[in-house]
Amino acid sequence: MKFRSERDALAEVLTTAGRAAGGRGTSSVVLSGLLLRSEGNDLEVTGTDLDLTIRVRQEVIGLDGGACVVPARLTADVVRSLEPGAVTIEGGEDKVEISSARARFGLRAFSVVEFPTVAAPQEPMVSLPAGMFAEGLRQVVRAASTDDARPLLTGVLLTGGGGSVRLVATDSYRLALRDLEGTSSFGAENDILVPARALGELQRLPVTVDGERDVIGMAAGPHDITFTRGPVRITTRLLDGTYPDYRQLIPEHYPNRLHVGKENLVSALRRVRLLVRDNTTPVRLSMRAGGVDLTVVSQEVGDASETVDGDFSGEDLVIAFNPSYLIDGVEAVLDDEVMIETADPSRPATVRAAERDDFRYLLMPVRVA
Repeated sequence: MKFRSERDALAEVLTTAGRAAGGRGTSSVVLSGLLLRSEGNDLEVTGTDLDLTIRVRQEVIGLDGGACVVPARLTADVVRSLEPGAVTIEGGEDKVEISSARARFGLRAFSVVEFPTVAAPQEPMVSLPAGMFAEGLRQVVRAASTDDARPLLTGVLLTGGGGSVRLVATDSYRLALRDLEGTSSFGAENDILVPARALGELQRLPVTVDGERDVIGMAAGPHDITFTRGPVRITTRLLDGTYPDYRQLIPEHYPNRLHVGKENLVSALRRVRLLVRDNTTPVRLSMRAGGVDLTVVSQEVGDASETVDGDFSGEDLVIAFNPSYLIDGVEAVLDDEVMIETADPSRPATVRAAERDDFRYLLMPVRVA
């Protein structure tokens, strides 16, 4: 196998596919590699850890067809380090040569035969606007759990109905929900639980120049799902199980509402959070007419307080939250104005945009003396 490609484009392809390659703890060393397959002027790069697979296609100058498996991280680092211009890669059974200008690297290759056979991805059955979908993922994925002891909560629920797609994630302390209005639904009976890791990779893909025609294709099978965006295909195994009934967690009515500027609130929260040294130190929000007072008290460091102006309706109350979780929710709001809705200091509060409710972020309060 031998082909030539421009450095930056090749480095991007190798890096993207390499994010699915297995690390040191993988069952087989070949999973830490990338399969490069060249045919004509078409190059396909595949990385997989058996749970997540990323394929990227790129047009190159094909010199000799074939395939080789290269070390993922090292190859990407080598290509990225070269001077701008054309890069030539020539792969054999046990060695791959990377050259550009006067630089040459000879790297040990892995066996192509040992690289796992990955099933061909299905053709997309549903298309979603890429910008809107990626936007929703940035809002929701942050709320998914990273604790593998609770595998269902490490996923994001994709559910359809009413001519829209809904994204839901929770780690039991907070819940994020985004409705993608005006998108083609795939049916309420086809709830899909997708690992948040795969969706995190999907949202990292760059936006194309032609934003209006930039779409993400989705094809779900019994055990896996494939997302297609331009030359990139991401396939992941689905999580098996029944997702918690999140609907019962959403209050129908809130008697207290705080309307405040997003940037002012986030900046103030970041400042008072400087005194937080562990996850057990909360930020207290004293909501009252005219705004909210933020307070952090740390026995080891000291205390901090700041007032943020806003409009408040309801009964004055003090409610406490994990400051990092609260900042996550406020930052996820796309508008400039934020609404924090509360019932009492012991029940979940909701963070959303002041003028719309297609995104909601429920946050459990912290009990304080």
